[in-house]
Amino acid sequence: MLGLTAIQSRYTGFSPKNSEEFNSASRSVKPGLIASGIVSAWTWAATLLQSSAIAYKYGISGPWWYGAGATVQILLFAQLAAKLKLNAPHAHTWLEIVAARWGTAAHLVFMFFGLATNIIVSSMLILGGSATVTSLTGMNTIAACFLIPLGVAIYVVVGGMRATLLCDYTHTTVLFAIIFVFVFTVYATSPKIGSFKAMHDLLAAVSAEDPVPGNAQGSYLTIRSKNGLIFGVINVIGNFATVFQDQAYWQRAIASRPASCVKAYLLGGLAWFAIPFMFSTTLGLAAVALRNDPAMMVLTPDDVSAGLPASAAAAALLNKSGAAALLIVLFLAVTSATSAELIAVSSILTYDVYKKYFNPEATEAQILKMSHAMVALFAVVMGLLGLIFFYIGISMGWLYEFMGVVLGSAVVPIAVCVTWSKANKWGSICGAIAGFFCGLIAWLITTAKLNSNQLNVTTTGGDLEMLAGNLASIGVGGIVTVVTSLIWPESFTFEATRQINVATLQQADEARMSEDDSDDEKKRDSAEVHSSPVVSGAAAAEEARELDPVALMKSFKLAARSSVILTLVMLIIIPLPLFFAQTVYGVRGLTVWVVIGMIWAFCSAIAVVLYPLYESREALKMIARGIMKDIFMRGSGKLVRTTPEAYRV
Repeated sequence: MLGLTAIQSRYTGFSPKNSEEFNSASRSVKPGLIASGIVSAWTWAATLLQSSAIAYKYGISGPWWYGAGATVQILLFAQLAAKLKLNAPHAHTWLEIVAARWGTAAHLVFMFFGLATNIIVSSMLILGGSATVTSLTGMNTIAACFLIPLGVAIYVVVGGMRATLLCDYTHTTVLFAIIFVFVFTVYATSPKIGSFKAMHDLLAAVSAEDPVPGNAQGSYLTIRSKNGLIFGVINVIGNFATVFQDQAYWQRAIASRPASCVKAYLLGGLAWFAIPFMFSTTLGLAAVALRNDPAMMVLTPDDVSAGLPASAAAAALLNKSGAAALLIVLFLAVTSATSAELIAVSSILTYDVYKKYFNPEATEAQILKMSHAMVALFAVVMGLLGLIFFYIGISMGWLYEFMGVVLGSAVVPIAVCVTWSKANKWGSICGAIAGFFCGLIAWLITTAKLNSNQLNVTTTGGDLEMLAGNLASIGVGGIVTVVTSLIWPESFTFEATRQINVATLQQADEARMSEDDSDDEKKRDSAEVHSSPVVSGAAAAEEARELDPVALMKSFKLAARSSVILTLVMLIIIPLPLFFAQTVYGVRGLTVWVVIGMIWAFCSAIAVVLYPLYESREALKMIARGIMKDIFMRGSGKLVRTTPEAYRV
């Protein structure tokens, strides 16, 4: 990644020494790379490990509820991405929008939810990653907790947001390759399973021996799973919180080109679904099928909660090579998601804490220095968080279901802040706070009632207990916000949010153009003059042209229609009829289910692996020309930025 950053700085016009480039990639990234970044940032340790654990517990319904329950948020976020470009095109964080619209009190309240989201997500990443690394290799857990974030921090500090996106792309590419290896091993080549019929027969045998409570006929081969449905509801609510309140997803919307941000989120959401669905349908079900195999480790409930069925199945199927492949894919998922969290928290601490409250007149150099320092600081904090949760006995699975309890209440207030002119300030603040406390109270009371007043990690992690807390949190927060806004509507024009950072950007443009003017003669003598959007100045001009309110409103309407329809399809139209049918699938049914997933995975790989290469072909040609020049005429390949006239608007 350090090498890629050096190549970017030398052969393109984007330098991470510029704070705008470091934190938002000059707002110039094309949809394919943004989609790849979304897929990578949303592929946590939990995506691979928890999804397989859910498949291990509930059968074929688990992969669908995990994938669909965490895809719809990305699809619906496309609406917020469109409104962000329309109502606050120059913001660096979503908290800047809250501050500009509702003031300091709201800014501080929602900063709590934003940073709490990053803390919980980061803890899950480190917990899941370190548990699996320790299980597969025997590595010290303390070392794993710290080495993962500190290693990632090195390239994030050097390369910033664009390095994070490039890292996301490389990781997504390898991730799909290894997923396909596991899929074809389990369903085609493995002597232990090797076919759809063998998988069906093994799952049917385990179902007869140890029926699944709440499933139709106790089978792993049915969508009719009571606990699977409960998990699906928890999954939907909890992931609304982690998407809508995680700066990592807003950061990708900020970094994308205005004309294509909606396309990127719709593409990224649909592509991501294939990863947990196929990974868990493969390794999660394989862990069940191989339960009586001598090579398969015996999994305790704690092992399942820690997300170990996938690693156990991989090791049983392919011995050391399977364990190594899973270790690689997990490492890639954890590091790319970690890089997204590091740059997200760095942006919040830099712009919403340092610049807003400590140094409003911060210079470009000071902002960049603070961004670097905050990346390094949060890397250490991530290691400490993972260590704390490890020692108090909190697992990744427990945290995954708990996040909606404490974070769900702020989902609706944040969404209406960016999209709805009538949203009431105090109603939204009170909704977020009231929902937070109601979620905790409902969770604890339900736990006490169902478990004879026994409150511990095991009892509080039950499905019904978590469901009560999740529903109370998002329900109360949403109802209070919407009702107060309808009774006492505001009339906000979004002019204040559209002015965020405008003055700062104008000063930066003047400084850049002054620098360009002083160096004008040198550029005219250059062998090549670049005026494509591969250069930062031209990218800024391109962004200004694309910030057309009419076009952005069309994008919002497209996002609204597409995301709502896809959400209905994934959460209601497909799964609920299958749930109520109570069908237990035979060999043909399982084959169709898995083959559809395989086709989806291939289409996803084309969308986020091959498409970004195609759309970046001009930049790749420019880099190749520069490298060739450096090889044959040393020192002549470095890109000379375009003259100001080429990109001034």
